[in-house]
Amino acid sequence: MGQIKVTKCPIDGLCVIEPTVHGDARGYFMETYNQRDMEEAGLNMVFVQDNQSCSTKGVLRGLHFQKEYPQGKLVRVVKGAVFDVAVDLRSDSETYGKWFGVELTEENKKQFYIPEGFAHGFLVLSDIAEFCYKCTDFYHPGDEGGLAWNDPEIGIDWCGVTGDYDGTASAESYNMADGTPLNLSDKDQKWAGLKDTFKF
Repeated sequence: MGQIKVTKCPIDGLCVIEPTVHGDARGYFMETYNQRDMEEAGLNMVFVQDNQSCSTKGVLRGLHFQKEYPQGKLVRVVKGAVFDVAVDLRSDSETYGKWFGVELTEENKKQFYIPEGFAHGFLVLSDIAEFCYKCTDFYHPGDEGGLAWNDPEIGIDWCGVTGDYDGTASAESYNMADGTPLNLSDKDQKWAGLKDTFKF
């Protein structure tokens, strides 16, 4: 009997996966990954690497991808909450340049599958967030590409983040709705927009 509910998203290939949670007075148990259930749902990817990160509120990581060794990612949150985003970079896709986002939290226990051909990133909504993801290919230093998180051509709504766009990915003037300033790596503030980025 399957232990997951798979919901297909408006952009082909993206899926939100909800595991069955078995709870009682002691706590809960759930299967976070079951290959048989995934295959029965039509998801036949093979994962080769697991990663985990911890970030503070206002941290925005992304938007990332690997060019020659693209990765599919199954992502989830084990502590806190994030807003997770995928942008379609498949040049032959009807939804090229479109984005989809979903809130992942330790309470809702949702997972988000992003296949190869997408840029991926997330914004931390809670004081602390621990983020886990399974990848279909290994990390390849030097192969990483990126997309400007705030490109107006894409128009991602980062949960009410406001600021003045200066033509770059700089986060200098951007804040969350509660006033928390965005926190991006130097590298993530230098990515180009959609018209100048890599296409799959």
